[in-house]
Amino acid sequence: MATATRGWEMSAEALRSRRRHHTCRVHIVTWNVATAEPPDDVRSLLQLDPDSPIDLYVIGLQEVRATPVKYLYDLIAEDSWSHFFMNTLGPNGFVKVTSVRMQGLLLIIFAKQVHLPFIHDIQSAYTRTGIFGYWGNKGGVSVRFSFYGHMLCFLNCHLAAHMNYAVQRVDEFEYILDSQEFDLYNTPNVLDHRVVFWFGDLNFRIADHGLHFLRSSINSERFNLLWSKDQLTMMKNKEPLLQEFEEGPLQFKPTYKFDRFSETYDTSGKKRKPAWTDRILWRIKPRDERSALILDDEEFPLKVTRDIYTSDPSYGISDHKPVIGTFNLELQRKMETPLVCVSAEGQWSADEDAVLTYSFQEKFDACTSDWIGLYKIGFRSALDYIAFIWVKEEEIAAVDEVVQLSMKRDDLPLLAGDYILGYFSRNLQSLVGLSPTFQIMESTQALLEGLVPENINGLDK
Repeated sequence: MATATRGWEMSAEALRSRRRHHTCRVHIVTWNVATAEPPDDVRSLLQLDPDSPIDLYVIGLQEVRATPVKYLYDLIAEDSWSHFFMNTLGPNGFVKVTSVRMQGLLLIIFAKQVHLPFIHDIQSAYTRTGIFGYWGNKGGVSVRFSFYGHMLCFLNCHLAAHMNYAVQRVDEFEYILDSQEFDLYNTPNVLDHRVVFWFGDLNFRIADHGLHFLRSSINSERFNLLWSKDQLTMMKNKEPLLQEFEEGPLQFKPTYKFDRFSETYDTSGKKRKPAWTDRILWRIKPRDERSALILDDEEFPLKVTRDIYTSDPSYGISDHKPVIGTFNLELQRKMETPLVCVSAEGQWSADEDAVLTYSFQEKFDACTSDWIGLYKIGFRSALDYIAFIWVKEEEIAAVDEVVQLSMKRDDLPLLAGDYILGYFSRNLQSLVGLSPTFQIMESTQALLEGLVPENINGLDK
């Protein structure tokens, strides 16, 4: 009898483990855009395929146009590239989590809406290395966050150019890693994270080979003839730090340098040698027998597998071709429920004040700067709200206590539509709770003023 019970317990534990195991797909784009404005369409670059859905989009750009006047304007309003990706991904159910900009370097993170309550502790950092460190034309920008309790970091770099600076590029990378710090005790540095994705215009070249041999090997798609002279591959053989990073095989054409709006390598007088300057690598934190994290690794494992690693030569606005990498994150979630439960109560319309409720599902560092926003379905970022209401000090609840708030009718939209409520935590810098989708009805004022089409909801019958 005892044996049978023990077998049942093992089966139940296996079932619980299976329920916690999930695969999330991360799509990374790195592109030196050479000061160009966005193209007409990036859907193929983002591989927006409903049969192969993505969970996180990570977009790293280099050489975004950053004249002093334009850079100051972009600090006030979203830059054209951010607008472009937000307008493309927003209607497809993705929300901008955060972004970081340092002159021409830009890193933007998007997540499928369902994942937003499980993305916490968002922080960013940047390091200048170009022109004695004073101007951000070279360097690195990073974003780190907790994803279902797993600490991820994404690092977008633009390193020193030219053939003879391979060692300097490695030195710059190490300097970026050493200088970037985060305000969290368990992950104060980039390499403390469970997974680090490192990408960008790393500027490593193909050494020794002449231009004729390079182009002949590329035209015949015998890329393997060039791998041994790829500077990043060569430096990995010498540098223990680089050996901790993995990369897929370079089975695509070198991504630099092209004549613009063509797939022809540089025909200018300089005739730059083709090179795989644009790369995506990743690192899993090595297991440390002395660290308590080893128990965390065993209880909540995380595995990274590469699905796609290629370039898209169809884009010609730059002298670089974009590189894309799609990865599967196989993980066991440390959290299954959002920190906050939010709900719209009753029927909502601009004819009267609306009622909402929220409750904390577990204790976390709430503050009086937290707020609850009203969002239209397809919203593009946490700041893309229609209206919001502050969570006041006297309304910060205990765990499981239901708090009721009112949103003024003057703040509500007049026209009908599908909406969602989101609780934004100032300390965690993220939406930690989302309500189910609900409908706001068209108001009497909208009907009287003729704002609602006559045939809506059968009014023309």
